[in-house]
Amino acid sequence: MTRRNLIRASLGTVVAGASSGQSTKKGSAEKGNEVFDEQCASCHNAYSSDRKKGPGLKLLYAKEKLESNGKPVSDANVLAIVEQGGKGMPAFREGLSADDKADLLAYLKTL
Repeated sequence: MTRRNLIRASLGTVVAGASSGQSTKKGSAEKGNEVFDEQCASCHNAYSSDRKKGPGLKLLYAKEKLESNGKPVSDANVLAIVEQGGKGMPAFREGLSADDKADLLAYLKTL
């Protein structure tokens, strides 16, 4: 990667983090597992693609598109669903701290 592209990529990460209200801090998958168990597990399977109320999240980040809206799987698109909810899912914009959201994304990447 050229220096120019590296700078662009870094700026894009900072801008994406700032626009979503998130810091670019990496989350803790272990803490994210706790957030998932408390907030998400009643509606989503973590280690299965079987549906509960919402889609199973096994291999979420290996998928090409999100089931709920057809957008590419990315931190920004997953975070948007967490924050805005939709199709029966409640919004967690106010219900989870920025750290909780970063931790949850880190955990989802391990599935």
